Amino acid sequence: MSKAKIILASYLLAIVFLFLYSFTQVDLGLTLTRWSVWQVVQKFFQHIGYFDRPLSTGIYVGIISLLFIFYFAFLALARKNLISKRQLWSAIIATAVLLTFSYNAFSYDLFNYIFDAKIVTYYNQNPYLHKALDYPGEPMLAFMHWTHRVYPYGPTWLLLTVPVSFVGSNVFLLTFFMFKAIASASFLGAAYFIGKILEKISPKREMLGIAFFALNPLVIIESLVSAHNDIAMLFFALGSFFLFLNSKYVRALILLIMSIGVKFATVFILPVILAHLFFSRQKKNISFETIVLITLILMVVAVVVVSIRTNFQPWYLLYVLPFAALLSNKYFIFIPSVIMSFVSLLIYVPYLYSGNWNPPIPAQLFWITTAGIALSVFSTLAFRFKSLLE
Repeated sequence: MSKAKIILASYLLAIVFLFLYSFTQVDLGLTLTRWSVWQVVQKFFQHIGYFDRPLSTGIYVGIISLLFIFYFAFLALARKNLISKRQLWSAIIATAVLLTFSYNAFSYDLFNYIFDAKIVTYYNQNPYLHKALDYPGEPMLAFMHWTHRVYPYGPTWLLLTVPVSFVGSNVFLLTFFMFKAIASASFLGAAYFIGKILEKISPKREMLGIAFFALNPLVIIESLVSAHNDIAMLFFALGSFFLFLNSKYVRALILLIMSIGVKFATVFILPVILAHLFFSRQKKNISFETIVLITLILMVVAVVVVSIRTNFQPWYLLYVLPFAALLSNKYFIFIPSVIMSFVSLLIYVPYLYSGNWNPPIPAQLFWITTAGIALSVFSTLAFRFKSLLE
């Protein structure tokens, strides 16, 4: 058996561990199914997550550490062309399929997505005007968070989710997995567009770029486990980039508008696209690599802006990582991306251990994030200094 196959098989075992661990976080107010066998299984996993928190925390840290070890292994294989495209995509697709059926362990946002669409399909009302608390008899209130807010996203997300909610017919488990499937499809689509973009601009980096994004443990957890709609936003944005690269400007702008219509962060990309169109008309060419780098910087700005408005959340890195994947051969992109991905997943550790986000946890999260930024800067400068000495 080749080295790549051994790593692939071992990696998929780690993904199974992540899948199983997700069910330790099933909300105590939620019953996924009334099947008696599942009831016993669910209570077993919940006992670990809620009543043996040191063990749960240790398992979580062990799983993400294992996933990062395999992540580096895949990156090394991709860099040296020791893994085939078929093997790489087998790992990515298997990950997406399995984790589609995981529980959204680290975020309650998925429940809000489901209920926002339910306001349209079941209550026949406008989610921009109504919130969960307006329906006191609603069963989902038993396990939802953020019940006091109205719909905060763009219309594209409603266009995607309302049909799914309608098909789900108010059957929670069916609707739950269909919403997870939207995230998984968006994840696979984003990885596909990264590959197609790199195939055109730098074929030698295609495998590395795909692996850099799609096998990143933070991307996997936030896109497939927690199923944040940010991944749908980025699917449309990357599709826009691909069309833009192929001079299909009208369709590219349509997809970018759809991306902005999911969440508004990708509005930061619009000036880059418009500026490039202007300079193209002036017969002034700008390299696509420069466009990606400017986009990456602007998406970092988007992360800073949204973090100042609320607090930094690990899934905000999804704004950055797809574009970082297109430049993953640059050490000043690669190093901070990997370090911040790992450190950001550590943000969940205080909650898993304590069961709350109360003080002093906010201060701990601030220092975890600050340490990650400092380590990223130091490591990048150290690598640069070492390169100059060689």
